[in-house]
Amino acid sequence: MSTIRQATVEDTKLITEHRHAMFTANEFATEERLNTMDANFEPWVRDRLADGRYVGLLLEEEGEVMASGGIFFGDFPPHYLHTEAGRPYLLNFYTADKARGKGYAKRILEAATDLCRELGYKVITLHASPFGKPIYEKAGFNQTNEMMLKL
Repeated sequence: MSTIRQATVEDTKLITEHRHAMFTANEFATEERLNTMDANFEPWVRDRLADGRYVGLLLEEEGEVMASGGIFFGDFPPHYLHTEAGRPYLLNFYTADKARGKGYAKRILEAATDLCRELGYKVITLHASPFGKPIYEKAGFNQTNEMMLKL
């Protein structure tokens, strides 16, 4: 039996480890670059867990965290799609190798979108990895025209 719980500040290290593992699995960066990211991410997420701007969702099975995901509630200007300020951004979705294929990412995604809906948000954004893209598309997420410039 698995359950989903909200992360606490005490889960900061675990969330950082899952983020690192997520990027490693996707082969996005070198280990050195990821370690530098970890050193900067850990205090960032700790502060946001403490003040509520980041909500971590942890799926546990027999006391072990098997999958996780997060919602960053960032400042965003009022927009024609949502006329109130703010926008939730989904990030840090990770499933342990031994737990893949059990629908855990889908369950965390559903919990995240349900929470955003309950809070009255009209738009949720994310960046999808090749692993996650099919899950997000099945949940109704669509590709947009967002562009990026790496400086």
